[in-house]
Amino acid sequence: MTAGPPKSRYDIPAHASADDPRVMLEEQIGVFESIPPYPPRTEREAEFYSLGDGQMFLNIGPHHPATHGVLRVVFKISGEQIVDVDPVLGYLHRGVEKLCENADYHQAICYMDPLEYVSSLFCEWPAVMAFEKLLDVEVPRRAEYIRVLSSELNRIASHALFVGFMALDLGGLTPILYGFIERDEMVEMLASLTGQRMLFNYFRIGGVNGDLNHDFMSRLGAWMGRAAEQIEANLGLLNENEIFVRRMRGMGLLDRETAFSIGVTGPNLRASGVPFDFRRAHPYSVFPELDFDIPTRQEGDCLARYPLRIDEIKQSLRIIDQCLHEMPDGPVMAKLPRLVRPRPGRAFAGVEGPRGLNAVYAIADGADQPFRMRVHDPSFVNLQLLNLMLPGNLVADMMAVFSSLDPIMGGIDK
Repeated sequence: MTAGPPKSRYDIPAHASADDPRVMLEEQIGVFESIPPYPPRTEREAEFYSLGDGQMFLNIGPHHPATHGVLRVVFKISGEQIVDVDPVLGYLHRGVEKLCENADYHQAICYMDPLEYVSSLFCEWPAVMAFEKLLDVEVPRRAEYIRVLSSELNRIASHALFVGFMALDLGGLTPILYGFIERDEMVEMLASLTGQRMLFNYFRIGGVNGDLNHDFMSRLGAWMGRAAEQIEANLGLLNENEIFVRRMRGMGLLDRETAFSIGVTGPNLRASGVPFDFRRAHPYSVFPELDFDIPTRQEGDCLARYPLRIDEIKQSLRIIDQCLHEMPDGPVMAKLPRLVRPRPGRAFAGVEGPRGLNAVYAIADGADQPFRMRVHDPSFVNLQLLNLMLPGNLVADMMAVFSSLDPIMGGIDK
């Protein structure tokens, strides 16, 4: 009896279980490509997925640490130079807008928090402001001061992580440890006020969920006493680091005309010399009563976006100090029923978040749920700059440009 040919290790029995790992392996052989497994659907896809002489595709993400976990970027490269970029979104999609349309007005607030999960108060704020416009509700002044105070603390915590992650994307480990030390101190403060460290769910239609307490005030007072000195000490790690400065200077240039045409807002716009801040351009809450400056930088490169956020931290400290001294006594919530039914209408509200304009457009039809709700996230707009800023640079420069834009994928994949 002659022996047959040796069986391959990938030979699969005819009635193999679907749990057999060889089944999945057999199905995936030949599928690991960056080119979509379908014909081009648009002129842009046809242009991008056509290779010229000496060109190739390079896939980064969606699990590469420099893409912050859930962004996939396909590069067309020639050697080490980037020729074209195709960001691929949707790995985190969760349908927040539709979830809000199937919840009542109070429940919709909690769905907003996970959008920018490192600065969730700025996601709640435009939603409650839009609902308050629909309901014609006047928010108590003390509640407005508390909103400004807590959100500026959240802004500082967000910028502290930005500095750390930007250094981490360029290979520096120590700044992210320092950034988390500062951020943890602030979220512990906010946790003593809101009850949570990350997704605060603190703002309410007509006010806030609870007044300031002794634990929060004692933590805040101790931190304010050393905040400015600690910020300057942390900056020495990067400002005096030649590798960091030379990798960022002149990289990812963004001129003001391009920023205007794309619709960029926030620090990325102000780093290009445009002093646009929603707190000044379209005043809301008690910001008209507070004294603070709008920092700008003229260079428009990756390095300028870093010190600009440090300047914003210093202005936030000024705002917090004024809130503590000028906050009036009084209630922190307007009197509203548990179930609210606004009259039919529509409202738009926006706030200046750490990454730009966070806004909500809501339509009411007289029911206890929003008829339509749309969220404007600044990171989604800012991410469009990759197609303009990366071509012509090296693959290694992608991390510097991407991190300087400070995107949060929760809002992009809303």
